[in-house]
Amino acid sequence: MTNSARASFNLLVVFTWIASIGVGSMFFIGIEYLTGAVWSVPFRRVAEITASFVLVLPILAIPILSSIHSLYHWSHTEAVQVDQILKNKSAYLNQTFFIVRLFITLLLWFLFYYLFTSISRKQDKSFDQSLTKKNTIVSAVFMPVFAVTLTFFAIDWLMSLEPHWYSTIFGVYYFAGSFLAALGVFTFVSISLNENGFLVDGLGSEHYYSMGALIFAFTNFWAYIAFSQFMLIWYANLPEETFWFINRGVGSWLYFSIGIIFVKFIVPYILLLPQPAKMDPLRLKIAALWVLFAHYYDLFWVVMPTYSKGGVPFGWMELVFPVFTVGLLIVLFYIFAKNVNLVPIGDPKLKRGLEFHL
Repeated sequence: MTNSARASFNLLVVFTWIASIGVGSMFFIGIEYLTGAVWSVPFRRVAEITASFVLVLPILAIPILSSIHSLYHWSHTEAVQVDQILKNKSAYLNQTFFIVRLFITLLLWFLFYYLFTSISRKQDKSFDQSLTKKNTIVSAVFMPVFAVTLTFFAIDWLMSLEPHWYSTIFGVYYFAGSFLAALGVFTFVSISLNENGFLVDGLGSEHYYSMGALIFAFTNFWAYIAFSQFMLIWYANLPEETFWFINRGVGSWLYFSIGIIFVKFIVPYILLLPQPAKMDPLRLKIAALWVLFAHYYDLFWVVMPTYSKGGVPFGWMELVFPVFTVGLLIVLFYIFAKNVNLVPIGDPKLKRGLEFHL
């Protein structure tokens, strides 16, 4: 394939990585409201700001859609005509419906982002306690919408790269990685802001422990889902399922695939296994950055074998794309953070959040 195709595949990794952080942050906000959690309230505005990353997705989607034929085999009419499996899936896998699904998904994500953040920031000025209940109702509506849209998003943009392959657990697999990535950003940024005096006094080890415990728990959850997906496909041994993993066991992809076990599970598991580690801000920040890197590694493993089946592609593109993306997200965070309170001062649960003890 050409360099433009290689760039498109790398951009797809970036696109799905940013999407996972943004919508994963909205899931965190929704869970906080629905469970009535108090420990995270002093930090919730960080998640509201990182949820804004979904706003850049249409801009990133345009160049990907313009190179859709380089990415998705099912987008070629002539390929569909000679492939019965693609014919059977053509009612779903076609360019028009693909774009319609993306439009609906992004529209819904934008809507809930606007509702979450506008209500929360309005409360900063009014101190109206009823607004908390309003966002709780929004969260209850958001959860099923989140489950459906994230599943379709994962199927469309990632699973359909290999249109003959399917996994009924793939949406959950992407969700597990997405929430881990969102937790990574949330934890690193929250601790960094707190250490530099941008939040409020009284935040410390017990709040940090809750962050570390969530990362540790979802690291285990991701491992459970990843193993379940692999084990079920291996045990069934159906050619239409196994080829996906076989392609990731060819050449240097074999070592990359083994690496994902260490990168995505063993390293963060060991980092956060001791109880004191979950209260150590330095170790937590290292773990947070690591799970962000691990999620990118994971998405690269999902996407790039479609581009390069013989081995892992590695060159300047594979370095520039993630570095540029990190810089972009830092700039976006600054833009969206500079005009808002970094603490939701109007939330009635804030006082209890500051006094939180395990």
